Amino acid sequence: MADINHFEYGWITPALSYALSVLGSVLGLVCAGRIRTARTARQRAWWGLLAAWALGGTAIWAMHFMAMLGFAVDGTRIRYDVPLTAASTAIAVVAVGIGLAIVGTGRLNPVRLIAGGVFTGAGVAAMHYTGMAAMRLNGSLNYDTLRVVLSVVIAVVAATVALWLAMTVRRGLAIFASALVMGVAVNGMHFTGMSALSVHLHERSDGVTGTGVSALLVPIILAVIFGVVGLLYALLAAPTDDDLAAAAYLDARRTPTPAPAAPTPAPDPVGLRARSTLGQPGTPFPSRRDTPARRDTPPR
Repeated sequence: MADINHFEYGWITPALSYALSVLGSVLGLVCAGRIRTARTARQRAWWGLLAAWALGGTAIWAMHFMAMLGFAVDGTRIRYDVPLTAASTAIAVVAVGIGLAIVGTGRLNPVRLIAGGVFTGAGVAAMHYTGMAAMRLNGSLNYDTLRVVLSVVIAVVAATVALWLAMTVRRGLAIFASALVMGVAVNGMHFTGMSALSVHLHERSDGVTGTGVSALLVPIILAVIFGVVGLLYALLAAPTDDDLAAAAYLDARRTPTPAPAAPTPAPDPVGLRARSTLGQPGTPFPSRRDTPARRDTPPR
């Protein structure tokens, strides 16, 4: 059995992995909060996609890869299978996205929350062990069943709590405190799963195929940076609740007011207004000349 070192570079990689999980959790919780205030299905889908990328891609998968930088096995090199590594990323993002869709459609209740937490937690565990299966080294990997089950349970509980926080937390300080707790849960699940691993080296030293960590590090770091910058830009460019309220107020002010009704004329019970022409403006004064000549009737 080979000696395993989870902290080859000391506490640098665990500290960076925790920072990534907290950063992704903060962005994911803020994006998930926008799902509740979205007015259309298209907006809800957009914010759900961003939240899934922040939580699944940054808080979970990028944290996993950063922690794996400090993983080393004495007596063998470690390489990674690129397609399986990419598949682990997709699994994390899709699992979180489906979990958000389960709890974010309709009214939040315990059944939806538990279903979303179980599905998302199972997806996070699948991401972790798919990423471990992507490792290529001169040995065979073995896992302790009890610790694997414990890591899956931690993933399910952490995912359930994360989904509940995503649907309920709205204030800035509460979001930050929740992200700190989520970072602890995500890292706890990862290192619990890593503690279940043991490596048995092969007697023959065959060549290890795959891509080295240094070749994967640059594109992954660039993807994380551009992803975080894109999430921040989307959050800053989107109107806040105060902006939407102000726009609704201005729209209400721009609505044209109805024209005042014409004044009702005063009652004229004896019909004097219809008979009189003197009271009408611009009516000429009547004259005898304007009246037709009256014929005298001959006497009988």
